[in-house]
Amino acid sequence: MSSIAQHSTSGTVTFEPLLFFFLAAMAVTTAVMMVVHRNPVVSAISLIGNFFCLAGFYLLLRAQLLAVLQIAVYAGAIMVLVVFVIMLLNLGEEQSPAFRLGFRTVIGTGLAIGFVLEMLYLFVLTPFTEPLRRDIQAGAGVGTVEAMGAALFSRYLFPLELTGMLLLAAVIGAVILAKKRLT
Repeated sequence: MSSIAQHSTSGTVTFEPLLFFFLAAMAVTTAVMMVVHRNPVVSAISLIGNFFCLAGFYLLLRAQLLAVLQIAVYAGAIMVLVVFVIMLLNLGEEQSPAFRLGFRTVIGTGLAIGFVLEMLYLFVLTPFTEPLRRDIQAGAGVGTVEAMGAALFSRYLFPLELTGMLLLAAVIGAVILAKKRLT
């Protein structure tokens, strides 16, 4: 049972809510840095930090397998690919355009303000601890290795096999194309 579910009304604060809010602040910070920073390598590193924050969220939800896969697949393999592409492109300095108040800026600002107002309403004006307790208790075993394995090898067996065949065909095609270039 989660310590959030054990949270009493006596005013004591447990570790999990503090960790959640820390991870949330870090996730928002790294996401903003990723979008705003001009250096693509710093943006890629910020995205890696964001992936680690998401893995922390998965661990808080007791989804250990998803947390490990998040780090191994996204923060590991895909981000290495992204960093290699950035390095191969060898992006130079670009001229910064003058700021204009256009249609996209107005729409984006309106959506951002709406999102902030929605989050304020959700977290400040509504009591959200009771639905959170029910959700945690209902999804206690969803992200475990056993639950994921049972779902993959029963309900999703055909899509899993289809994906395996597609990846095998891609590897065979890559080997054939590489062999033609070498000879």
